[in-house]
Amino acid sequence: MKVFVTGAGALLGQGVIRALKHSTLGATIVTADPNPLSAGLYWGEKAHLLPMASAPDYLEQLRTVIERERPDIVIPGTDVELHTMAANRLAIERDFDTHVIISSPEVVSIADDKWLTAEFLRNKGLGYVPSCLPGDEEALIAEVGFPLIVKPRVGARSIGFSVIRDMDRLQRAIHEQPDVVIQKHVGTDQTEYTAGTITFDGVCRASIVMRRDLRDGNTYRAFTQPYSDLNRAVEEAANALGAYGPANFQFRLDEGVPRIFEINGRFSGTTGVRYHAGFNEVEMCIRYILTGEPVTQPDLLDVTILRHWSETVLRNDDVIQAS
Repeated sequence: MKVFVTGAGALLGQGVIRALKHSTLGATIVTADPNPLSAGLYWGEKAHLLPMASAPDYLEQLRTVIERERPDIVIPGTDVELHTMAANRLAIERDFDTHVIISSPEVVSIADDKWLTAEFLRNKGLGYVPSCLPGDEEALIAEVGFPLIVKPRVGARSIGFSVIRDMDRLQRAIHEQPDVVIQKHVGTDQTEYTAGTITFDGVCRASIVMRRDLRDGNTYRAFTQPYSDLNRAVEEAANALGAYGPANFQFRLDEGVPRIFEINGRFSGTTGVRYHAGFNEVEMCIRYILTGEPVTQPDLLDVTILRHWSETVLRNDDVIQAS
C-alpha cells in the first residue's frame, strides 16, 4: 500500500503522517511540500517538491507526481489545496486509479467559510453561533448584545480574530479587514472542544470529542473522557454535512448548548494526537475505502495529551534541493 500526503510542512499534513506511522497499515508514505526545509517532507520513504497551491502549475505538477508514484490513496495536508483537489477528485481517481480522501466541493465550501458554516448549521436546526455580515450588526447586537467576535470568513489559527465589546471598536474592526463575519461570543476557554468524525454515505460511523486548550490557534493540550451527549451532537452535524470520510467540528458549550463555530471538511490538526486515545481516523478511512472494512466506533481511552516541540535532523547532503 502506498499513501501520498501533500502539505508535509503543515500541522495537518504532519498529523496525517504520524497517524499513518502509528497504524497497522504498513504503508509506504510519499510526501510533498513546496519547501525543502519542511520537517514532514522527510518522514516518508519518498519526497517531492510541489509548487504552492496558488501557483498556476500546481495541479499539473500534482498530477505528475501522482502519475509517477501511483499511490493507492492521496490525502491533502493543507487547507489551501482542498478546493482544487475537490474539484478534480474524480478526474484524478479515474486517470491514475487512485482514491483521494476529499469531500465534495459543496462540503469544502461550507467548511471553508465561517458565514456559510453558521448559515448551514442554522438552516439544519443544529447548534450554531448567531452570526451576521457587516451591515446587519445592529440586528445581531439587539439579539445577543456584546461581547462579539469578529474574524475573517476564510481563515485559520485565530489570525484576524478579535473580541469586540463596544460599537466603536466593532466599526473599526469591520473597516480594518475585508470579508469578516460577526458572531456572538459563546462559552469560555474552559468549555472549548474539538471533535473528529468519520462519515460515509451520509452516515457518521465514528466520532471522538476532546476538550482542548489553545495556543496560537492550535490545540496544545487535549483531554478525552466519555462525552456521550457531545458525541451525539457532533454526529448529528456530521450526518447533515455528509463529508466523504473525515470532518472536524470545533465548538464551545454556551449555557450547556454545544455551539459549533468552525467546521473543517478534512482531517484536522489533532489527527496527529487522536490515535493516542485509540482513534486513528486515517487508518479507519483507508481501510474502509480500499478494503470495504466497516468503520466502527472504537473504545476510546481516557487520556491527557500534552503537545511539545521535537526535531527532525538531516545530514546536509540529504536536504532536497529546489530546482
